[in-house]
Amino acid sequence: MKKDFTPEDELLFLALGGSGEIGMNVNLYGCQGQWLMVDLGMSFGAQEYPGTELMFADLQFIEERTKHLIAIVLTHAHEDHIGAIPYFAKDLGVPMYATPFTADLIMRKLEEAGISKGVELNIIEEDHGMIQLGPFEITYLPLAHSIAEGNALLIDTPHGRIFHTGDWKLDEEPIIGEPTTEEELREIGDEGVLALVCDSTNAFNMEASGSEGGVFRGLLDEVRKHKGRRVLVTTFASNVARLQTLAEVAEETGRRLCVAGRSLDRIIEVARDNGYLGRFPEAVDFDTAMKLPRGEVMIVATGGQGEPRAALARIADDSHQLSLVEGDVVLFSSRVIPGNDLAIARIQNQLAHRGVVMVTDRQSHIHVSGHPGRPELEALYGWLRPDILVPVHGEVRHMMEQGRLGKACGIPGIVNQKNGDIVRLAPGKPGKLAEVPNGRLVLDGDIIVPANGEAITMRRRLARDGLLLVVLEQGGGVQVEGVGLPLEEDYDDFVAEAVADVKRALSALRGAQARDRTAITEAARLAARRAAQRWSGKKPQTRVILPLEASSK
Repeated sequence: MKKDFTPEDELLFLALGGSGEIGMNVNLYGCQGQWLMVDLGMSFGAQEYPGTELMFADLQFIEERTKHLIAIVLTHAHEDHIGAIPYFAKDLGVPMYATPFTADLIMRKLEEAGISKGVELNIIEEDHGMIQLGPFEITYLPLAHSIAEGNALLIDTPHGRIFHTGDWKLDEEPIIGEPTTEEELREIGDEGVLALVCDSTNAFNMEASGSEGGVFRGLLDEVRKHKGRRVLVTTFASNVARLQTLAEVAEETGRRLCVAGRSLDRIIEVARDNGYLGRFPEAVDFDTAMKLPRGEVMIVATGGQGEPRAALARIADDSHQLSLVEGDVVLFSSRVIPGNDLAIARIQNQLAHRGVVMVTDRQSHIHVSGHPGRPELEALYGWLRPDILVPVHGEVRHMMEQGRLGKACGIPGIVNQKNGDIVRLAPGKPGKLAEVPNGRLVLDGDIIVPANGEAITMRRRLARDGLLLVVLEQGGGVQVEGVGLPLEEDYDDFVAEAVADVKRALSALRGAQARDRTAITEAARLAARRAAQRWSGKKPQTRVILPLEASSK
């Protein structure tokens, strides 16, 4: 391989995001001098990056090689697969490809960002649509998932076929769309599959994920139990099939639908524009919903992951036009995304305090995952019979477990990789060639910065230890102010002692040091910080502000 990692007469795979974490999916395939990107996703900010909302894979590797990047191909419209597009697509400067529903959501993102005219977005018009991009011939294969138009990609290359699953599951009653059949998948296996690059999210689940049709029956039974009560259902806004299910449940139980959440409004509009939700009724407004008899309304609301500004959070703290009272019911028709546990619990505790009844998928069959459990993985292995399995889309434990499962099912080659690993799939024995720099970026305000850069690192330190400001005045005066120190009633005594310590440290400077701004700053900083540590046990970030002119005692 050349030092610049340009793919030669070989087939390479490189994940920049999504391998070792759930979210931020960015995958690259390399062949004959060109790279193909599959998905360009993001994650929502984590607590370890305070003050940020969005998190991205670091694309430095491919940004330095955009002349070799041929296109971006999108599997489906979940944020962890398309969310980074408005932030990076224009700079990457290559065409994008997606099916109509996904393309519609992407175009709206591009329009909101003001870059729709600067990005080429091509629509794959039909199931099993095919495109030729350099050495890659790509066929879209619809698979069931928790969003409309989930697709696997069959990628033909001079070195063999890749079956890139995207996010998927098996569903005999999918409600929305017509997934590729077992017979069609067996035919693909008969023709030969070099590598299966596969979703690992539910590799530990011993049971199949279940069908959307089963959820319809479960929700119908659950809503019928609460006759005469106001029912709110929270689910993932992007789950078009679930929205259709809820519309049918509302009709069966004689309830009017009320929709609360801008993301729900947007998805319903896009779904209708693309031929879905044809039987979805017109929703009643908030005022009408509150005037209807309690047993004649069903509210569908965003916020099941504990998002503080979503409809459910505002309903829970009584700051929304919609309200719930004792005896009303909230159905959580969604799973808990790892990391959201505390936020969800906070909202559930608020609801419980008000006497609201809550039902989750642990008590009733009101949700199924959009990712494959072990029986589904085993079925796909048997149909496709790949030479190589590359687990992706999961934390390390999920991917390693899928690797073990694939090996137990007789797949000859298991490639365990992580973000940044360049893997050669062919020719020869598959395996890791090199590791390239990779990392995370965050959206901090309006600026994308390294997740572990100075700004975020400093913010963590401020959150942990607080801030100490030392102002040195002309004429020898000193002011000290602490922010976030746990002193309260001792604060004035601390300030007095810190001021005295700073003055003493400055008076101890001699000769050139007494006129050197750097020496003055450091002496004042150390004296004030040591005083803070004595009084509070904290080591606050300490900043010294000097007069504009050179200072001396």
